[in-house]
Amino acid sequence: MSVAFVFPGQGSQAVGMGKALAANFAPARAVFEEVDSALGEKLSTIIWEGPADTLTLTENTQPALMAMSLAVMRVLEAEAGVNLARDAKFVAGHSLGEYSALAAAGSLSISDTARLVRARGRAMQKAVPVGTGAMAALIGLEFDQATAAAAEAAQGQVCQAANDNGGGQVVVSGDKAAVERAVEIAKGKGAKRAMLLTVSAPFHCALMQPAADVMAQELAKVSIKSPATPLVANVLAKPITDPAEIVRRLIEQVTGTVRWRESVAFMAANGVKTFYEIGAGKVLSGLVKRIADGATGAAIGTPEDIATFKAARG
Repeated sequence: MSVAFVFPGQGSQAVGMGKALAANFAPARAVFEEVDSALGEKLSTIIWEGPADTLTLTENTQPALMAMSLAVMRVLEAEAGVNLARDAKFVAGHSLGEYSALAAAGSLSISDTARLVRARGRAMQKAVPVGTGAMAALIGLEFDQATAAAAEAAQGQVCQAANDNGGGQVVVSGDKAAVERAVEIAKGKGAKRAMLLTVSAPFHCALMQPAADVMAQELAKVSIKSPATPLVANVLAKPITDPAEIVRRLIEQVTGTVRWRESVAFMAANGVKTFYEIGAGKVLSGLVKRIADGATGAAIGTPEDIATFKAARG
């Protein structure tokens, strides 16, 4: 098996995503209906009709992206006979996408996942007062250079690497003043670009500890099974299957670095040649090509993508 299925995180959302899938495929409709029912509201209406600023609220974005990914997954199973246990060597997801990956691999039910990621979105938003935290993308620095810039910028505040995305893109997160200092330090270290990101909170840093505490409580309420396919965990960049460890790593992930570059490199080193990005956008497919020489990334999120995938499988 030279295939991995990967699942996108925040930033990939778009109003209208999944609408054509739901119109064309009953299994996709069923996923959106299940998520609506689990949350007790018509999130599907916000996903398909907007407004965009409501969809981009973290508490909506997270379940919306998960619903989109699982809708695609269910259609692939029904229409193309995909079976993750048989067809994929690994699953992985970028931040929030880790929950989508676990749901896709049967570790979590869709309803439980919807409630978990809604709680996660709310907890992450509430963890830090608006305007006191920030995130910045440092482009053109290697990971060790970016972490050094963050450490130098901290000066007693929080500033740490949040996402090691690969392709010379590292995102730092923390107190706003410290992150602003990191941007200037990174430019001095030769970054091609360094810029603050438009985000609602400083994700994946120590300031998110209150959200990690909430997720510890929420994860204790749900049943987690071993995934059908090993999950390459964000905080480890290696595969795990034990439910107790999955819980532990999901809690760590709230404050820890998303080690995406290392995760993709690990999968590629273990024989993965094709990465299917399941859900909204093409962000991860683009990163795969920059991280793993000779690997291909293909995004599947529309009826046309499903048709292409089916044709390729013969």
